[in-house]
Amino acid sequence: MNVDFISALEEIEKEKGIPKCIIIDALESALISSYKKNFGSSQNVVVEIDNNTGDVKVFAIKSIVENDDLEDELLQMSIESAKKIDPKLSVGDSIRIEVTPKDFGRIAAQTAKQVVIQRIKDAERDVIFEEFINRENEIITGQVQRISKNNVYIDLGKIEGILPPAEQIPGEIYNQGDRLKLLISEVKKTTKGPQIILSRASASLVKRLFEIEVPEIVQGIVEIYSIAREAGSRTKIAVFSKSEDVDPLGACVGFKGTRVKAIVDELNGEKIDIVIWSKNIDDFIANSLSPSKVLKVFSNEKEKSALVIVPDHQLSLAIGKEGQNARLAAKLTGWKIDIKSESQYKSINGDDVSES
Repeated sequence: MNVDFISALEEIEKEKGIPKCIIIDALESALISSYKKNFGSSQNVVVEIDNNTGDVKVFAIKSIVENDDLEDELLQMSIESAKKIDPKLSVGDSIRIEVTPKDFGRIAAQTAKQVVIQRIKDAERDVIFEEFINRENEIITGQVQRISKNNVYIDLGKIEGILPPAEQIPGEIYNQGDRLKLLISEVKKTTKGPQIILSRASASLVKRLFEIEVPEIVQGIVEIYSIAREAGSRTKIAVFSKSEDVDPLGACVGFKGTRVKAIVDELNGEKIDIVIWSKNIDDFIANSLSPSKVLKVFSNEKEKSALVIVPDHQLSLAIGKEGQNARLAAKLTGWKIDIKSESQYKSINGDDVSES
């Protein structure tokens, strides 16, 4: 190896962002293995590469022992021999003896090529990992590349992400070439490089989509309190405003519904209920059951449970298909919600809601 090799490493450092010293360290380790394989596996050696000239030297490290204790000349040196090299040495010290073979430069050149290629791959993987680990829970746009064993593989540019069945929207069809917005759910470091787990089903995806579409959320004027989602079917999102001048519902819906429509379109028609969060739990629970009208809420703070009374004709709307509306409201508020119609309440309690 020579100065040209060092220059090449400097170019790699500029283009790939891989420090020259990292490649040299990896190469030195690889050359130790090559030396031991070709010239003596039992020796304790170090390899040093000159960072300026590219010259490679191999040094055997030997322990200095008493003359009578010399047992292995590959690993040890007698104090008598050591003193001839450096009179300051004493028993217990270590000494470096250059043992660079004549044709070691050829071996070094071959090894260097393999190490550089592998190190570039490793470094690129590390760079990608560091980039994506800092982007967990962010939205990314990708293109469907292929589908295998129900997993959808997404081209993210520098790397391929995976959308596993559990993170797919039920009923959503994925075709090669489709462009999708996805949540970076998890980034794993594996022996084959970074693994990017993506999600279309996460509630956080809806949150991030609102952050993209609603400037007031990014500005901190409107905040998202909670989200409850059954992917592919319905999402409830509770919001509130820090400013009396800004209507949180209007901000999220947008002019003529443009903002929420963009999110619904991205989620292929998934219904989205935007409700107002309130410090008053009765009001919040009532709002959470939108689009149903609520007549009365009886809340039990200690048990975090509530009995909700709705008009007779809105009982099925409040409960929702297969209980979905009530289930999402409970998840959104964190309260257990029991829903009764006005007539059911009257038959049990014997009085009207207005009288209670």
